[in-house]
This record gives sequence, C-alpha cells and structure tokens, in this order.
Amino acid sequence: MVTTIGVVGPSDLVTSTSRIVAALRGVEVVPLRYRRETDTPRVMTEAPASVDAWLFTGVVPYQIAAANDLLDRPAAHVEYTGATLMRALVHLLREGQDVTSMSIDVLDEAQVHETLDEVGLPTDGVRVLPYRRGLGADDVIAFHRQAGATVAVTCLRSAYEKLRTERTAIRLAPSIHSVRAAVNSLLLVHDALRSDDAQITLGLVEIAADGEQALRREAGSLGGSVIRYDDKRFLVVATRGPLEQATAAFSELGMLTRLKEEYGPVRIGFGIGGSGIETEALARRALGRARTAGRTAAVVSLRNDIDLVLVGGAAPRAQQRSKLQVLAQRAGLSKATLERLQELVHTTPEGLTTRSVADHLGIQPRTARRVLNRLERAGLADATGTQIGPGSGRPLVVYRVHL
Repeated sequence: MVTTIGVVGPSDLVTSTSRIVAALRGVEVVPLRYRRETDTPRVMTEAPASVDAWLFTGVVPYQIAAANDLLDRPAAHVEYTGATLMRALVHLLREGQDVTSMSIDVLDEAQVHETLDEVGLPTDGVRVLPYRRGLGADDVIAFHRQAGATVAVTCLRSAYEKLRTERTAIRLAPSIHSVRAAVNSLLLVHDALRSDDAQITLGLVEIAADGEQALRREAGSLGGSVIRYDDKRFLVVATRGPLEQATAAFSELGMLTRLKEEYGPVRIGFGIGGSGIETEALARRALGRARTAGRTAAVVSLRNDIDLVLVGGAAPRAQQRSKLQVLAQRAGLSKATLERLQELVHTTPEGLTTRSVADHLGIQPRTARRVLNRLERAGLADATGTQIGPGSGRPLVVYRVHL
C-alpha cells in the first residue's frame, strides 16, 4: 500500500526534501510550497485529501500548523542537528568568513556549543536563539540585529532574505540523514495507525441460550466467529476494521435491535486493546457498562478509559443523538456542527462543497475545507467529483457526506 506524504515548506527545501522522500519505496510525495512561513495554513488546507501524513521541512511551520489545529493526521518535522550546522561552518570557512562571531537561530544552544567544541572553535562570540513556541521571522530578525555578529546563521527563509542584505548570512538546510530520520519516524506512526484495523476485538455477549445461531449469523457480518464463553455468555472474536465499519464508526449496531426483537434483552461489550489480556479485560469492562446503559445495549471500550455506547434498542431519535455525539468526537467537531451539516445533507442530495458548507454554517471557505477534510479523515465523507464554481477559480470538490 502506498503512503502519500505532503511535504510542507519553502520551495527550495520542499524540492530537495521531496527528492529524498520520493526515493523511498511505497511512498508518494505531494509538494506543498509556501513563500512565507505564515502561508502554512493556506497550503495545507488546499492540499488534496489523499495526503496520509504531513512532513514539515522545519519546526516553525510544524508549530504554526499545530497552533491552527491542522495536524489532523500523522505529522513530523525535519530536525536541524549539529551535522546541519557543521555543513554550514565548512561553507563559511571555505569563503574565509569569521566563524568566531556568529548569531544562530532555532538550534538548541547546547548542541551548537557541542558542535563548535568538537572542531575546536571558540564559543564566546556566538549567540544562540533556541526555538520557542510562537517564534516568528520578526523575532528572528530582531535577534540577529541585536546580536551584531559578523555572520547570521538562520533556519528561516524569510529571515534570510532580509538579513543577507545587511550582513553575511547563511541559511541552514536539513541534511539527508535528518530527512530520512523524520520520514522513517513518520512512516512508523502511520503504519501503526493503519495496522489498528487488524487489531483483534473481543465481544462478550449476554443473550438467551436459543439465540446462539442468530448471533452466529450476525457475527458473520462483522467478519467474526462465535464461541461459548461460559454458561451465560458468548464470545465474538473479530477485528477492529470490520467492526468499526459495521458500527458506522462505533456509533450504532443494527444487530442489537434485530436480536432483541426475537430473543429479548441483549448486551454486548466489545474490547479493543494492545494484547489479548488487555482486550479481554476491556471486553469485561464494556459488558459491565452495557448493563448500566439499558436492557439492550452495546459498548465499545478502548484504552485510556474511552467507552463508546451503542444503543440499538433506543428510539430512533435518541439513537441518532447518540450517534452524532460519537461521530462528532471522532471527527473533532462539535455535535451542533454535525446537526447543522445533517440539515444541509438532507437538502443537498447532489453533494456538499466548501462553498455550500461555508454558506450554510456562516464560516470562511478555508474553515469549511477543514471541516470537510476532518469528516473525510473520520470516514464520514467521500470525494465524488468536482463542480465548476463561479469565476475562473479552481473547480470545487464535491463530497458525499454520511450523517
């Protein structure tokens, strides 16, 4: 399976980084270039929905994305290490520059001093501005000016463009090793999340003894099998992916209503954990929670005390409210937002676009794009085509939303 990585950064670094990433097997690259670091939110919201993970060419755009709540999928940034600084020092020495008087931004001060000590360079004339959250180009430029050093070493393109007109300046670029390390870390996280679909899921079921055959038929829709757990309960063994799909993202379970109509009260507790012992313990906890949720109920219990209640025997309206609450949690949106989107879905059978969502919710188009992207990542929306918008702009993507 191919993993699509969106590489975010200034044009030259995106080009060099993308070349390194694209050489890896099973990876496709989407270059996402900006002119200034502050353009990070725009290039991300305009990125295709096919992007599986974000790779930033530095910590500054990464933190800008985090501050704008845009890290909706696995993300990493390339680290600027001592090796990166060493390469810049070699370049400066070749040009005959005075490397005993430098101002350096973003890098860790201890790392800078360690690198200079290794090559026998003095550190008395070196000033360092370590990265802190919220650090921007204006802060960096002000630091270098105040430091008054002979050479300015910066990690920011926008700062470099300004500083090079005032003094000797060099811009750091990530090393091949740093890029590969960041990508490998990113792929590990992404693969771990993707493998979640294959997690073993155990369900403990309380149902009348004569409902065993019907339970086996229903478990087949989950890709699972049924065995007797004890004289009062059955065990359903399945995997997370089919269960998540059959329950509409852990929101409802139709088999509850069907089994109740024929065999009376049914309670199910599904556990999803990292090991067999943990999964069974979570299934026991889920069944206990199901007993308190109603005469016919199911609960999915995950790590970190997360319990998702699926009430199959509730009235349709109450069931819908419960479903929306769970879906809102999974998409990272408010329940009120999903309720309003549900209204739009019912009145717009041809599908939703950023424009229709923005108009209906009274929000900016880029915020609407973020809403649709979140729905898509949560499995609640599919891009089905494009629609020519007014003017000469790019076509609008049409989404089928499942609410």
